[in-house]
Amino acid sequence: MAYTSHTQRLYQDVEFFTSLQPARNYRNKQSLEAASRHIYDELYKLSFDKIDYQEFTVGSGEKYRNVSALYKGLREDRIIIGAHYDVCGDQPGADDNASAVAGMLETARLIHEYQQKEKLNYTLEFVGYCLEEPPFFGTDEMGSAVHARRMLDEKVPIKYMIAYEMIGYFSDAPNSQNFPDPALKSMFPNTGNFIVIAGHSSQSEVVETLATRMQEHCTIPVYPVAFPVTNGLANLSDHRSYIKHGFNAVMVNDTSFLRNPHYHMPTDTIDTLDFGRMGDVVNGVTGLLISMNEESK
Repeated sequence: MAYTSHTQRLYQDVEFFTSLQPARNYRNKQSLEAASRHIYDELYKLSFDKIDYQEFTVGSGEKYRNVSALYKGLREDRIIIGAHYDVCGDQPGADDNASAVAGMLETARLIHEYQQKEKLNYTLEFVGYCLEEPPFFGTDEMGSAVHARRMLDEKVPIKYMIAYEMIGYFSDAPNSQNFPDPALKSMFPNTGNFIVIAGHSSQSEVVETLATRMQEHCTIPVYPVAFPVTNGLANLSDHRSYIKHGFNAVMVNDTSFLRNPHYHMPTDTIDTLDFGRMGDVVNGVTGLLISMNEESK
């Protein structure tokens, strides 16, 4: 049975996040708290075994929080599906990163439908992260860094971590896709109508495997990208926090600023997103998770 995403639900989630004022950056705690409450409330509807806020304090003494929801499977091996809900500066952040949080929530809804009929073998954790954006990016104060350390400290066996990061901007115009690296230009189309699964070159087999599995469940072209962490795009999301500790981690991404001219701009608005293709990306990730569950029986 196919589990298909609902584009209207994706739209409603993105509309909520992009409508929050002031912008949900690290300075505006009320907006961040409203965003995390929305994530919590939507996940609470889905009968998780455990759902909670994971509060943490940064060096300034300010408190922030992740949102975590857990479906316990027959096995302790865990797959984490995450997305950050903060934005960079004073912008609505439709693609970066409301599209990804909406995708994470919709994946959770579809897995909820599935697990009403089929017992999960892998344990699945859905996480909304705070503080992915500057000035916290790349530091131990990222919400995902806090969560990854907890996984390490608690010795949680992580099968995969999948980060949704910007999944809503697509273009069929020729030369709408850029790549700064000549090698990448030769490997990918120059039209921005595909999605990538990106990760570290030391985990190239993981990247290839997940891209192949995802492609089996969506129509949008899916390309694997595995390069050293220091090489730009493959490093730019919450998966980096898990790779640091040796966990298998990837991000699902529309290539960000290599395609989207509205990246980190006030023009990153809901009307620039393609919700049909967003839904297809969600179908691919959900199908990937369900196929892994079926295979592990």
